Amino acid sequence: MTGDTMSSMTPNGISYLKGPANQPLLSETIGQCLDRITAGHPDHEALVVRHQGIRWTYAEYLHEINRLATGLLNLGVKPGDRIGIWSPNRVEWCLTQFASAKIGAIMVCINPAYRLYELEYALNKVACNVIISAERFKTSEYLTMLNQLAPELQHCAPGQLNAAKLPHLSTVIRMGDTASPGMYNFDAVCRLGTESDYSRLQALSQQLQPTDAINIQFTSGTTGSPKGATLTHSNILNNGYQVGQGMHLTAQDRLCIPVPLYHCFGMVMGNLACLTHAATAVFPSEAFEPQAVLDTVQAERCTALHGVPTMFIAELDSPGFDQYDLSSLRTGIMAGSPCPAEVMRKVIARMHMQDVTIMYGQTETSPVNHMTAIDAPLEKRCETVGKVGPHQEVKIIDSDGHTVALGEKGELCCRGYSVMQGYWDDEEKTADTIDADQWLHSGDLAVMDDEGYVRIVGRIKDMIIRGGENVYPREVEEFLYTHPDIQDVQVFGIPDSKYGEEICAWVKTRPGATLTEADIKDFCRDQITHFKVPRHIRFVEEYPMTVTGKVQKFKMREAMVSALQGATATA
Repeated sequence: MTGDTMSSMTPNGISYLKGPANQPLLSETIGQCLDRITAGHPDHEALVVRHQGIRWTYAEYLHEINRLATGLLNLGVKPGDRIGIWSPNRVEWCLTQFASAKIGAIMVCINPAYRLYELEYALNKVACNVIISAERFKTSEYLTMLNQLAPELQHCAPGQLNAAKLPHLSTVIRMGDTASPGMYNFDAVCRLGTESDYSRLQALSQQLQPTDAINIQFTSGTTGSPKGATLTHSNILNNGYQVGQGMHLTAQDRLCIPVPLYHCFGMVMGNLACLTHAATAVFPSEAFEPQAVLDTVQAERCTALHGVPTMFIAELDSPGFDQYDLSSLRTGIMAGSPCPAEVMRKVIARMHMQDVTIMYGQTETSPVNHMTAIDAPLEKRCETVGKVGPHQEVKIIDSDGHTVALGEKGELCCRGYSVMQGYWDDEEKTADTIDADQWLHSGDLAVMDDEGYVRIVGRIKDMIIRGGENVYPREVEEFLYTHPDIQDVQVFGIPDSKYGEEICAWVKTRPGATLTEADIKDFCRDQITHFKVPRHIRFVEEYPMTVTGKVQKFKMREAMVSALQGATATA
């Protein structure tokens, strides 16, 4: 996808743009796409999972997917049933993604960091019939938690759970070889398929429709209960295809995927981008480890690498970085949170990713609706999220719903093939997000220029109002990133009795650097408007984050308010 094919005119000087539609959308299910790609590339390497010793061709991958799919059919799983997947990045996750799609079951992505309350909520909200679970991940003992929620597992036959707290869940499938009461083993399920199950699988491949719901993603909001964004084959398969087009993927590409599969970044922009272009998906580890990523890129000669900015920062600062041969890299995606221009420039210069792209969107748009072309000018790739993608349209509106003029701030809205069906079993929240004209309201503040490039300048709820002045944290962060001793920075507002809100910055310094609050304030003085200079500065080693690498500013805000209150009480 070149800059030319992505270009379009912004009409009448208003912030509205429609993406190109010169190539048709894919009109098939994920299973049909998998069968088609495998028929054309049976012996081409499809999947490498280094930490599990997996290396499969497309033919081998499809064989394993069909084994799981027929096993699930044998257990009585039907189209429309919900299958939860609770695991870090493992081959079983990939198999579940494609096997559930082939039988028309709806895969429910469960955050690997969830604890008891969140797990119970998620399983019951969407009425999960089946859960496929790892044994553990980091400090999370998954099977222990499942037994705490469903102690009935200790006394029931596998597949016959009747739990008071999880009334919809009948079947628990665990990864690993150890036997657990009331649970099936994953490998054993893969051996259950009979000839009639394979016949049923073949029949389903013609019966399922691209518009069928196939995936539920829980959105990670900062307040309130998570919402289950419901996505179809057409939503995520086409989004994966368009992402791959934007990266110029071919069957010769090898994509390193260190981002979590449970989120759209891994399963759509990773797995489905690879599938739709017959490329190779390469997983370096269960969870992000900078050394494992660098090892994998070098050993597997990866041509593409995904990550959120914090991942790229960690890779660039990894001990021995300069000893790695990363010359095979060409492209990849930096997304998931605002991408500092300085980090982008280093990724291009030091990691050989001259075709790196910025992509932007929401879970509710499957997820990508903006991307930078690989041949876009460097400043556009560093400072914008690009233009609207093919078969999508965007507008930027004011608080009254009117489309704003080019160059003015407003809320970004999107419409097109990628917009979710809605939030599962929640018509009210769906109506709050998708209006009567099918525009999805993002909650993000954006500005469009006269070429159609969009800059994200903050979230509506993240905007700081200090003494009547609107301050956008992103703007302050971008300035502070230019300080040579600052590695990472997060800016947010905290309550203040005088100004309503004051600006707070949590700063990570570069290794060996020594900075003080006074140094940073001196750096800001006369460089940015006085009311944008952080009043409170804290030096930290790490930030509270979601498993997808999104910084949780609300947790920083809570910690800072608590600390300041404590300081006041002891003064």
